[in-house]
Amino acid sequence: MDGVQKLKDALGRRTFLQAIAAVGVGGAAAGTVAAPAAARSGNSKPGGILQPGTGRIDGRHYVRSHPDEVRWGYVPSTTSEPILRMRSGETVTVDTVSHEGILEDQGRDPVSWFAKHGVRRSEVLTDAIAIARSYDRTPRNFDVDGPHVVTGPIHVSGAEPGDVLKVEILSALPRVPYGVVSSRHGKGALPRLAGGAVPAGITEAEIMPPVGTDGRPTGDPRRYGNVSVFTPVRSGRRGELSGVLPRGRKDSVAFPLNPFMGMMGVAFATAPGLTDPALNSIPPTLGGGNIDINLLGKDATFYLPVFAEGALFYVGDPHMAMGNGEVALTAMEGSLRATYRLTVIKKGRRGAPSVAFGYPFAETPEAWVPIGLSDPDGSQNGQGSDLDIAMRRAVVNALDFLEHDLGMNRAVAYAYLSAAANFEVSQVVDRTVGVHAVIPKSHF
Repeated sequence: MDGVQKLKDALGRRTFLQAIAAVGVGGAAAGTVAAPAAARSGNSKPGGILQPGTGRIDGRHYVRSHPDEVRWGYVPSTTSEPILRMRSGETVTVDTVSHEGILEDQGRDPVSWFAKHGVRRSEVLTDAIAIARSYDRTPRNFDVDGPHVVTGPIHVSGAEPGDVLKVEILSALPRVPYGVVSSRHGKGALPRLAGGAVPAGITEAEIMPPVGTDGRPTGDPRRYGNVSVFTPVRSGRRGELSGVLPRGRKDSVAFPLNPFMGMMGVAFATAPGLTDPALNSIPPTLGGGNIDINLLGKDATFYLPVFAEGALFYVGDPHMAMGNGEVALTAMEGSLRATYRLTVIKKGRRGAPSVAFGYPFAETPEAWVPIGLSDPDGSQNGQGSDLDIAMRRAVVNALDFLEHDLGMNRAVAYAYLSAAANFEVSQVVDRTVGVHAVIPKSHF
């Protein structure tokens, strides 16, 4: 059954025709849906497919994702050369590229892979095509490298180790009206462990994807048996965006989009080569990186401690929607055009939470978001994935913030967190797992 028929069966003919009509032009690709007038996050409608250099670009600076400038699977080091230099307080728009649809287990050919799901070549991003075909900065090893296409680094003048880089997310626009959710063998919340071991708490029959489909011994990623679910975007009556997945043959499940960047970071590790394990893009670190916190969409602020001159900011892993935990392995992945204001907060100055001078910290208009990681040095010195450690660090960072920034007695702050704050699992799939607190500003 082709992608068009699957979508018809899942949505029903009437809903399917409404979705196709939302594209607004005749001959639009069946199985994909145009972006609506306004997203749930408050972002305005993208101008069709946001190919590089087309449509609205709000930042003073503009960064594309070129094959010879991005890093596929690795983040910049503290000695990396920047692709852009900008002043503190200026804005930059970045065209990010999702790794889904271009990875080796999908054939490393986005035109062919998306065509199977009804997407025309003109609706596949040209920068994604170029990266899949032409990237050769580093050799690709699907079993070792991170999956993410990392864009950057950006040098922000005046940033020095000990400072904070304040990252204000001004917008996050979907570049295409579709995404992908993937589950891969040996990864996710229900993995088959090394040597075939079964994780504590589940049986072998409960591993996902099922053990019987595991083709990793072939050595060919295309035969690994990994699962990638194409996810079209649907427009609601009020212009809200939803991702759509099938529920049986004729029904569907729709969920609201919440575009955000899974990866925002500054250079943290010093490493001699581009593919040093310390630079792997999968685990988040004290420099941020693959932090995967779904609150970091439009109007949120992310504070990052600086470890290198110029901070060396980078982005990647664009998400259209993600539930806390990201249990299957990926979110609804899809390329975004994101605009940021980057501001240096000097050590000892106001303008950033005190915790942020040593640990990533997030903020939304409604809440403060202290963060905890299980292994904040990433792939260095071994790898720890203990969710309890991440929880304890999130609690300690929340206590430090309440005591030092809001003036609460520490014992009272501990009681407050237990009575009124929420601690949420950021993600459990990035080797280094994460927990974040949500402290409502309305309480204060």
